[in-house]
Amino acid sequence: MNWLKAVLGKEWDIKSAGGLTGEAYIAQNNDRKLFLKRNSSPFLAVLSAEGIVPKLIWTKRLENGDVITAQEWLDGRELKSIEMQHFQVASLLQKIHNSSELLHMMMRLGKKPFAPHESMGDLEQQVIYLKLDELDEEISLSMEFLEELLPLTEKQKHVVCHGDLNHNNLILTDRSHLYLVDWDSAMIADPIVDVGFILKWYIPIEDWDEWLRHYGLTKDRNLIKRMYWYLLFDALNNLIWHSHRHEYQKRNDRLKDIKDLNTQLQQLL
Repeated sequence: MNWLKAVLGKEWDIKSAGGLTGEAYIAQNNDRKLFLKRNSSPFLAVLSAEGIVPKLIWTKRLENGDVITAQEWLDGRELKSIEMQHFQVASLLQKIHNSSELLHMMMRLGKKPFAPHESMGDLEQQVIYLKLDELDEEISLSMEFLEELLPLTEKQKHVVCHGDLNHNNLILTDRSHLYLVDWDSAMIADPIVDVGFILKWYIPIEDWDEWLRHYGLTKDRNLIKRMYWYLLFDALNNLIWHSHRHEYQKRNDRLKDIKDLNTQLQQLL
């Protein structure tokens, strides 16, 4: 971390903030504390201005081209799984999805909307290449569901989606302000990508209607079918990712997820 001391100064105490990438740090100088990250999302400034992430203090580009960002450190904690049911989460997500500033910034950065038809073709090729349809009949069934429901994904509204709405990425400060961090998986897509993830993994099915109302949607069969399309697509992509890395236990875990989604879809259809 000597390179960070060269950026900040020797008076700063710097330690890793953990995480999978090892690119995040906490720096402290007396009572002042900063959250530092290398090569964070390039639209962090807009997220900060919108009050979606903690305030951006400064951005510095290093000689090697890396960009370091420093954000205000706020005392708080990650949300617990059960707290994802709170309507404050629905309100924050609605604010993000309705932000034209975020969408324009993503487009200026050259991001293209997620295209289900094109992505479905890539998925089919991977399934054939890895012979996954021979692994388990659940994979063949899931591919049939994806083909059947694909038309429902057409001509949908595109917004900025976070893409990784794990409860660990939501920070509640001691002043009860909710922030959504870690935007490395952000994409332009159908908002049901984010909404469906929360519904499936955090909200009891009997509470879906009320949670959706707080978000600003009315539940109907086509919306739920569309939700399952993205959930199945994501589960299959994760299974493929683990298959390429020979991580068979994790692949089998995703297979269980796929079976669960298939069962729910069969009941719905």
